[in-house]
Amino acid sequence: MTGATGGVALVTGASSGIGAATARLLAARGMRVVVNYLRNTKAAEEVVADIEAAGGQAMAVQADVREPAAIEGMIERVQAAWGGIDVLVHNALIPYAVKSFQDMTWEELGGKIDAEMHAAFAVTKAVLPAMSEQGWGRIIYISTGLSRRPRQGMIALGAAKAALEQFARYLAQELGPQGITVNIVAAGPVEDTRMGSALDEKIKQRQVALTPMGRLARPTDVAQAVAFYAGEDNAFMTGTTAAVNGGMSMD
Repeated sequence: MTGATGGVALVTGASSGIGAATARLLAARGMRVVVNYLRNTKAAEEVVADIEAAGGQAMAVQADVREPAAIEGMIERVQAAWGGIDVLVHNALIPYAVKSFQDMTWEELGGKIDAEMHAAFAVTKAVLPAMSEQGWGRIIYISTGLSRRPRQGMIALGAAKAALEQFARYLAQELGPQGITVNIVAAGPVEDTRMGSALDEKIKQRQVALTPMGRLARPTDVAQAVAFYAGEDNAFMTGTTAAVNGGMSMD
């Protein structure tokens, strides 16, 4: 069995925000981390430099996770350096339209759902063979509370993430016998992210007022939940959703 410490973690969309915080934390806990990114080479290399300066191991690998050939190239590069991937944190944010259903085209709604699921499907398919072979693996998908609780203009993101979450539960059921856990971290509004910075100050203050903890989430708050799911301590939780929202909504 391969445990988390010393294992290899692939974090998609890891050049900033939640992905970068997660990459740094997993590296601090002894994992070798693949910092996947789409465009911002400088930011991804800064995350790697931070990890290395703190004594960890990381590599930045560019790949569009919507493209199976790009994912394949990334996995081959990682295998050549470090072997198979033990932990997948799928965090890459696929662009989406913010508008009402009445103003939305099918390309905007269906395109977001298709791209969201295509990326999750392709990156999961790519990491599974090594996990199955060793009988140990951790898969964590980053989602949002909008998958369950609607907010105006967010139908494309909310519907796509709801599909992703149900996909994760089916995988949890199928992969459990192989020693692979599959879980979801559903973040509330998060400071210092592209989504968070799109909120105007008025909305932000309203959301803080609705949060018992009195602030919005930070990327490190989300990373802590991911790190728990990624570790050896999590031997028996699968198919679950961790809501990281400071109590803004409670199930």
